[in-house]
Amino acid sequence: METSGWVEWPDYRIDVHRIRNRVRVSVGDRLLADSTSALLVAEQNHGIVLYLPRADVRSEDLVTADDTSRCPFKGQASYWRLADATEPVAWEYREPYPEVEILRDHLGFFQDRAAVEIGEAHPAVSGFQAH
Repeated sequence: METSGWVEWPDYRIDVHRIRNRVRVSVGDRLLADSTSALLVAEQNHGIVLYLPRADVRSEDLVTADDTSRCPFKGQASYWRLADATEPVAWEYREPYPEVEILRDHLGFFQDRAAVEIGEAHPAVSGFQAH
């Protein structure tokens, strides 16, 4: 495994929060994923990305793509595409660095290639209550 960017930049920020909101991912009329335990990932110098558990992804609609890349803070990424398309719609870190181990077995989806919808949290949590 290559050395992670955390060695040179230990203050780099990747904040990960598990959310209870229902998250659905689709391309056209194809539902690719539906989860109530997605990870909201806010990475320094990047936009917010939602990663969904692999168990909540309809993998029968996806095939592995030949593309790979390396993030210095998350590790080696593998990509997924629709069986009838060439462009990847999702990626995953199969062996993420220890600092982001929580990303293992989760897929992120390109928000410009798939519709990522965030719904309500269940059970809903009511807001502030005055006493």
